[in-house]
Amino acid sequence: MFESVLVRLLVCFLIGSIPFAVVSMTGSGVDIRKVGSGNPGFNNVLRVSSRRAVVALVGDMGKGALAVWLVLYVWPAHLPRAWAQGAWAQGAWAGAAWAAGHPVFPAEIALAWSYGLAAVLGHCFSPFLKLNGGKGIATSGGVMLVLYPVWAVIALAYFTAARVAGGKLKWREAGTIASLTTWALFVLLMLFFVGRLDAACAAVMLSFLTWRHKKNLQNLLLGPLSVVRGQLPTDAEAQPCGNEPLAGQTDN
Repeated sequence: MFESVLVRLLVCFLIGSIPFAVVSMTGSGVDIRKVGSGNPGFNNVLRVSSRRAVVALVGDMGKGALAVWLVLYVWPAHLPRAWAQGAWAQGAWAGAAWAAGHPVFPAEIALAWSYGLAAVLGHCFSPFLKLNGGKGIATSGGVMLVLYPVWAVIALAYFTAARVAGGKLKWREAGTIASLTTWALFVLLMLFFVGRLDAACAAVMLSFLTWRHKKNLQNLLLGPLSVVRGQLPTDAEAQPCGNEPLAGQTDN
């Protein structure tokens, strides 16, 4: 069983490593790693093209959701296939009460979260990008949606409100604030309404995402950095969308 779990962790990592920010720029002539902040993630694509940013966002969230759904429901290592298929037929999506109170497999919470973390690690350290990648927020959101759909909807609704408010109020590092406080909220939801182990696993994810945003937090606490990775393109195919980074601003 240990070997089968390792194989599934690797599959989650590889699914997570698909660089949708780069894929979304196909045909534009723009290498997203050489413009804006240089970060191959949704926010940097948004600076270039809102239409392509939607592709990047859906792809990054979708791969996190797909990886966890695949190894928990379609190809489980820890439960009989017939049980897993029955679980998918009824699913965490079948009833709000069940979905709000439990992850997909309550007896194996840590394993389910490990699959999700593997997908996020694949996004952040993609072998297709020489072990570079984005910062994991969208992919972790997809993981959150599969494991705890009801609580995830609440957390993502908060994220949307915080992100919009931060943009309107012109907060420095509004994306970082919205992203990390969303995960902090999710940890509290797990702790008060689900269970301590669930909260501990969510806290591990929050700790990793916080570490990935260390430059953003430095920018937030100490002021703007002085280095800009690249200039945004000005061709007709990929016009900036009014979200150009300020001098030294890092990506979220």
